[in-house]
Amino acid sequence: MTADIRNWVQIGSLEDIPREGARCVKNGDMTIAVFRTAKDDVFALEDKCPHKNGPLSQGIVHDGCVTCPLHNWVISLETGAAQGADEGRTAAFPVRLEDGQILIDLSYSHEAV
Repeated sequence: MTADIRNWVQIGSLEDIPREGARCVKNGDMTIAVFRTAKDDVFALEDKCPHKNGPLSQGIVHDGCVTCPLHNWVISLETGAAQGADEGRTAAFPVRLEDGQILIDLSYSHEAV
């Protein structure tokens, strides 16, 4: 039997992130973009587009995706996967809300391929 070890880290409150916006947190050398949708859903992705490493945190949040500001690649907030004809993925991290506080599981990510 394997243990399910999680590393949930509180990174701030939902109100710290504007609707359809993002804020960044550091995890060692990695920057993680934390996104808030218009419906107050929260997602976390490594802050680099799989195309040319553009800063996804500076992109436009829409319809469960973020559009990279460099070359308009559309990335799923849930999986980190490029949408449409584009291929690639950025790391995605589990997120949960507890009493308005955002927690990210840093022990696990849907790794970029």
